[in-house]
Amino acid sequence: MQNRFSNINTFMGMETPYDESDVVVFGVGFDGTTSNRPGTRFASSSMRLEFYGLETYSPKLNLDLENKKICDIGDLELSIGNTDVVLGEIYEGTKSIVNDDKIPFMIGGEHLVTLPAFKAVYEKHSDVYVLHFDAHTDLREEYNNNKNSHATVIKRIWDLVGDNRIYQFGIRSGTKEEFDFALKEKHTYMEVSTIDTFEEVVKSLENKKIYLTIDLDVLDPSIFPGTGTPEPGGVTYKEFESIFKILKNSNIKLVGCDIVELSPDYDDTKVSTITACKILRELALVVAHNFNK
Repeated sequence: MQNRFSNINTFMGMETPYDESDVVVFGVGFDGTTSNRPGTRFASSSMRLEFYGLETYSPKLNLDLENKKICDIGDLELSIGNTDVVLGEIYEGTKSIVNDDKIPFMIGGEHLVTLPAFKAVYEKHSDVYVLHFDAHTDLREEYNNNKNSHATVIKRIWDLVGDNRIYQFGIRSGTKEEFDFALKEKHTYMEVSTIDTFEEVVKSLENKKIYLTIDLDVLDPSIFPGTGTPEPGGVTYKEFESIFKILKNSNIKLVGCDIVELSPDYDDTKVSTITACKILRELALVVAHNFNK
């Protein structure tokens, strides 16, 4: 592992040695297909700095990072400038974690980075389902003449898993064709604008394997402006944090997850970065807690 990853800083409470860990956190600094405002490549490094403003204990979940086996291995070393090579490097890095029977927890980066990470998980867990939070459908067949883009990532995942395996929440932007693909043709489950049915969906997936991907622009830009493609009409953090307790109390099996699309330099207050850090803490606690159920 040492020759594949380079560690700059470590998230507080995530210092368990790799061999002893259940959950492995890693950053992926790539935003090569960003179509609006670039900068998500700086997300993980900014989050590591701000994470120390939080506590390791979550009163919402009554769980503490100090009691969980979580390892932050730093950021993957990527060949920035060559998208295909980068996707391969993310795939190989995630695969090594999955093959060691640990849960990969990736911090993007733009949303395309989910595709290779998911592929690595899917190869081991072909029966996996996807829970997807986002402002955008990400269901285009191609974008800017590119089949692999942050605007096509969920369509590429659908190409792998097919119908009845992808559940989307908070979606409020996309083409008519994308919304028809989900809502009319029912290739995915989609809740438009809100996340109210999340608990019902999780209950329906009891004992299923789950990959969870969170595009942080699902949050309203009035509270989360630090993202590349902000979309008004999103959920508040207070609404969003309900998912953590739902996941903690569920019987689903989380086999991989990611947080993507924080672009920290568009929010000088760092509140967006701090919000991303809290989501990281809560979700990491849930994933580690569920690992040992």
